Amino acid sequence: MSTPKLLCLGNPLLDIQATTTKEYLDQYSLKSNDAILVDAASGDEKMKIFDEILNFDDVVFVAGGAAQNTARGAAYVLGEGQVGYFGCVGEDKFSAKLLAENDAAGLISLYQVEKSHGTGKCAALITGHDRSLVTDLGAANHFKPEHLTKHWSQVEAANLFYIGGFHLTVSPEAIIKLGKHAQETGKPFVLNLSAPFIPQFFKSALEEVLPYTTVVIANETEAAAYAESFGLTCDKEDLAAIAKHIVGASKTRTVIFTHGLEPTIVVSAESTKSFAVKPIDKKKIVDTNGAGDAFAGGFMAGLALDKTLDTAIDMGQWLAALSIQEVGPSYPKEKIPYEA
Repeated sequence: MSTPKLLCLGNPLLDIQATTTKEYLDQYSLKSNDAILVDAASGDEKMKIFDEILNFDDVVFVAGGAAQNTARGAAYVLGEGQVGYFGCVGEDKFSAKLLAENDAAGLISLYQVEKSHGTGKCAALITGHDRSLVTDLGAANHFKPEHLTKHWSQVEAANLFYIGGFHLTVSPEAIIKLGKHAQETGKPFVLNLSAPFIPQFFKSALEEVLPYTTVVIANETEAAAYAESFGLTCDKEDLAAIAKHIVGASKTRTVIFTHGLEPTIVVSAESTKSFAVKPIDKKKIVDTNGAGDAFAGGFMAGLALDKTLDTAIDMGQWLAALSIQEVGPSYPKEKIPYEA
């Protein structure tokens, strides 16, 4: 097995995506631009959504889970065998589909397989340019740090690490295990906040992991949730002020806030910068679901190629622009090379 430069850790999910209406979201008290977890064991009526959307006209299946989307994006840029992905799946047709998608993308799947749980799934309910994500983690919820130990030679051989924030709900211990290795060896360690509920409800896990991070990525709604959770008194739309709080006293941490078509804000101990997003023709936009994951994929590929931070951010914006011209968190079939 080849040794990937970049290792990603997250919750592998099969995305089941369909276009729906505000009325359908209201029926289940869902917000149009949000992400929630549901649990089959709790008898939550939202579990019905997974069966109902199978009958929607435009239903599409995509190998998903935020960090897995990012890993495939980075693999799109870096090529075969350069990116590895850790997560936990069941032994079923859904994990077989995920594996096939990753193989096709040139991504190395380092799955832990849990036979007693089904592969996790995520319903992506699209209304206009918004997406409401309803996730049943299934097997993804059972990842163990010991699985990293089993593949520790891969960890030692890797140059950098990317963590999907959703994994803070699963195994902070696994994240910290990777974080300690990254800190001891001076390797970049990137965390994406992933959803507003992470800083809201998993604040203590986030506080444990933040000291290991060299880069934190989030969007504007996650930034606002962070500000609220941590009791910041600044305006919830003042992204630079929120980013400065996350940087804290660190001399080595950079915070990147994406904001849709608004400029990307980048804050470190040294500076605050903004990077305008290059507009693309609205007619070319097919689906914005996964745009943030694609940004992270392009950015991580840039870091893996030892590009400057500015170039890595440009690569993130470029890959996000390619992704929103595809259905779901996907990338063009043909390889389009990055040009600055």
